Amino acid sequence: MKVAGKIASLFLITLFILIFSIMPMLWVVFGGQTHWTPAFFGVLIGFITIIGLAFFGVRSRKVFYGVPAAILLAGLAASVPGIYVHSKPVVPAGEVALFDYMPFDGPKTAALDGPASFSIRDNIPVVDGATALYPVYAAFAQAVYPEKEYFPYEGEVMSNRTGQAYESLINGDVDLIFALAPSEAQKQRAETAGKELSLTPIGKEAFVFFVNRGNPVDNLSQEELRGIYSGETTDWSEIGGKRTKIRPYQRPADSGSQTALEGFMGDVPIMDAPTERTADLMSGIIEDVSNYRNFGGAIGFTFRCYSEEMVGNHDVKLLAVDGIEPTPDTIRSGAYPLTREIYAITAGTGNPNVGPFIEWILSEEGQSLVEKTGYVGVGE
Repeated sequence: MKVAGKIASLFLITLFILIFSIMPMLWVVFGGQTHWTPAFFGVLIGFITIIGLAFFGVRSRKVFYGVPAAILLAGLAASVPGIYVHSKPVVPAGEVALFDYMPFDGPKTAALDGPASFSIRDNIPVVDGATALYPVYAAFAQAVYPEKEYFPYEGEVMSNRTGQAYESLINGDVDLIFALAPSEAQKQRAETAGKELSLTPIGKEAFVFFVNRGNPVDNLSQEELRGIYSGETTDWSEIGGKRTKIRPYQRPADSGSQTALEGFMGDVPIMDAPTERTADLMSGIIEDVSNYRNFGGAIGFTFRCYSEEMVGNHDVKLLAVDGIEPTPDTIRSGAYPLTREIYAITAGTGNPNVGPFIEWILSEEGQSLVEKTGYVGVGE
């Protein structure tokens, strides 16, 4: 009975500890702090072990203190790599303060000097697109759409990122999207759905690579960049830098920048993207593509306007490619080798205003908004 009573008491105390551990557990799992999981469980199990040893009258100091300490240290040691990774700042990729660019209400929305020569008063085209291009098409909408509130995540002028925008276009939920060229997978989905994607170039942008500002490397050739993202080149010392492991970050599949990387790599296989365990309220803990973390040896990619105009992060620097820096002039002339076109894309919409809207975007007025937003127009 005495042993049974101790077991029952131990069970109740353990249950008590677990109940009061629910909140920190939720913080670990759903608060994006999964790197603390081993340390958390090391503390929890170590505490339960101390109680158990005390209840069963273990007198050996080595066992009483050594076993829980070993459990705790093992948990902390297992958390160290994750804690180190999360100590490095994340450079946002795809996070734009959309409300700053809302039509008629955003303090940063580009505007014409006077009324537009074209306007839409009914049958308003429903548009979606890449996050980085929202400032451009929000400015278009402000110039020609009726004045009212256009919420960024639903309605006639929204931004649900490149992948979702293509899905909505193919499904017929929107009339027009603004994005870079589709990935092969997106082309295949459109073909399967019996939709033909029509792409009209409306501007130019530079696909750029960036590194930690302290990295001494300022320029890489296209061949060197392909060597990095194929996994062939693994240390900066191989391409003129310090002896530091290269950490090549990527973006999720079907995002505009990842599609641009795939186009840049061509037939060269891309190495597996680094992943990290993240929390999803529907699926629990999942493996997702890692966000760029600004290690000394890190390299990532994005688009020039997004990086310089919207994010403005001064902890990273853009690399020259083949000795050419990505500037409006080199993009305009085509000298920068990774210049990409941005498109207005349709898939058989029946809205009669879409065609005239695109024609206006290509006009002097529309192109001036492209330039004011920070991109390069197609008419130069």
